[in-house]
Amino acid sequence: MSRRGSKARAASSANRRVNVKHMRIIAAAGLLATTVLPASAAEITGAGSTFVYPVLAKWAEVYKKDTGIALNYQSIGSGGGIKQITNKTVTFGASDMPLVPADVDKNHFVQFPIINGSVVPILNLPGIKPGQLTLDGPTIAKVFLGEITQWNDPAIAKLNPNVKLPDTAIAVVHRSDGSGTTFIWTNYLSKVSPEWKQKVGENTAVEWPVGIGAKGSEGVSANAAQTEGSLGYVEYAYAKQNNLTYANMINAAGKTVAPMAATFQAAAAGADWTSAPDFHVIMTNAPGDKSWPVAGSTFILMQSVPQDAAASAQALKFFNWGYRNGKQMAADLDYVPMPDSVVALIEKTWKEKIKGSDGKPVF
Repeated sequence: MSRRGSKARAASSANRRVNVKHMRIIAAAGLLATTVLPASAAEITGAGSTFVYPVLAKWAEVYKKDTGIALNYQSIGSGGGIKQITNKTVTFGASDMPLVPADVDKNHFVQFPIINGSVVPILNLPGIKPGQLTLDGPTIAKVFLGEITQWNDPAIAKLNPNVKLPDTAIAVVHRSDGSGTTFIWTNYLSKVSPEWKQKVGENTAVEWPVGIGAKGSEGVSANAAQTEGSLGYVEYAYAKQNNLTYANMINAAGKTVAPMAATFQAAAAGADWTSAPDFHVIMTNAPGDKSWPVAGSTFILMQSVPQDAAASAQALKFFNWGYRNGKQMAADLDYVPMPDSVVALIEKTWKEKIKGSDGKPVF
């Protein structure tokens, strides 16, 4: 049996284990509704971003206890979420890639941010602890382009003079599905590497030059954990919950920063939500000495004239509850809640733009 074949089978097995665990988490949170709700309580349905899944799961667990209303959310990636809300098969879609205003208007959507978070590089090198290794964007771009192939490459060694690096081959792990996390990652790489921008670019799905594809943040986490020498990327909550080894990064100001609440908040602090049409804000490579460089938001997409006004009203009540009551839960998972001033602007947008067939606001 080849070594590659053994790794592939191990990764596949790990994927199955993580996916089973993921489904158990969903069921425990009450996200998969298996009973018929009373007619007065419209079921909330959503699909999309895996980036936002951990915080939605926690909010849904508590919200169901408080209200009896369940959230049926499919963590299938931002591309799938955009597709489902476009096809009007869910009450809302969730995407980590904000749609440009022209696409929001064309599809008769309303777009708004729900939470801020960050993507981190994860790796699997025996003897290397979380935060012990430092990477920068240009070096990561060269790895994902296939130009740097060994962990003891001079470019990595220069960033880590006090770390004994092995001559282990780097196994790149990336998303295989349409993913907002991939958009955030590739948008960042496009900003720091002209070569990456020219050869690969940014999107929810790209033509990867090298690497192993895995479905969902769960799949990337599993593959990275099982593959010695791996380098991948996931939302920080997944790295934290699965005890994955992450790297520190050098930010736009040239400072070495660790993934933590303070650096995520610093990246989010400069976002100008008030003047951005349809809240179209991208936070990668943010300025500031303390800013984490690979930061982003999850955006909710809803129909401006929903087919089911009652379900949309329930969804907005849930989001309102999350903004007001879920801040600490979000912070505990190392997300950055939306500021109250932005929440007020978002709720004003709901009242102005999301209306039933009678022309009255649903919220």
